[in-house]
Amino acid sequence: MHFADALTERIKATSPVCVGLDPELRKLPEGIPKDAKGVLQFNTGIIDAVKGIASCVKPQLAFYEVLGWEGMKTFWETCAYAKEQGLIVIADGKRNDIGSTCEAYADAYLNADSPIDALTITPYLGSDGILPFVERCKKNEKGIYILVKTSNESSGEVQDLPTGDEVVHEHIAQLVEAIAVQDLGAKTKLSSIGAVVGATYPEEMKYLRTLMPHVPFLIPGYGAQGGTATDVKHGFLKDGTGAIVNSSRSIIFASGGKDWQKAAEKAAEKMAKELA
Repeated sequence: MHFADALTERIKATSPVCVGLDPELRKLPEGIPKDAKGVLQFNTGIIDAVKGIASCVKPQLAFYEVLGWEGMKTFWETCAYAKEQGLIVIADGKRNDIGSTCEAYADAYLNADSPIDALTITPYLGSDGILPFVERCKKNEKGIYILVKTSNESSGEVQDLPTGDEVVHEHIAQLVEAIAVQDLGAKTKLSSIGAVVGATYPEEMKYLRTLMPHVPFLIPGYGAQGGTATDVKHGFLKDGTGAIVNSSRSIIFASGGKDWQKAAEKAAEKMAKELA
């Protein structure tokens, strides 16, 4: 199924909550080993806790890469387990390059047999660093999320620089929309090409939604970073679809005690109700 259609179907069945699987070893709850095997135990426990509430999970590759080859094995096993449980799986790697290197990244994460449904990428090498990923999306029914306006405080140092009558992130948004309309889902008329737009910039989000009407949004910055349900509302389409909202620490580390799974479930439920 086309990525946007599958995503929308999953959102309607559950919620727009996306749970970031960012397993910092020092924060793992009591009783969980502080190693790659412990991370897998923790991740599967979180997935079991939220799978009836969240539409997606988003493993952040950095937390697996830092653990070496065992961490990368855990990453892939986590993705496979989440997929088996019916969740949409988004790999947060912010990949980008040109030529054969970009082709290799695209094949690594968006091949037909991969448990990964979508990958985050950065656009700052231009279309050469985007189109190989787009081709895999079309071929293998996958998705990508392109960084447009990120949630961090210093994003404006580059993304808000003026370029004539617009700023950089607005120019990127128009580039994303132009690429996005080339691959729309039959049911939703949304693209497999998405955009990352931070919850911490609600006014920018409101305008960016007008620039990218066919683009599904991945909205980080909710919860621990300060974003609220009011901040993210303009990222959604009128029918309540078209966006997912990510929260990592607020859910997965809701408790450091033995009740960590139940606490994660309650935190995800609370977020889903707030977004509704």
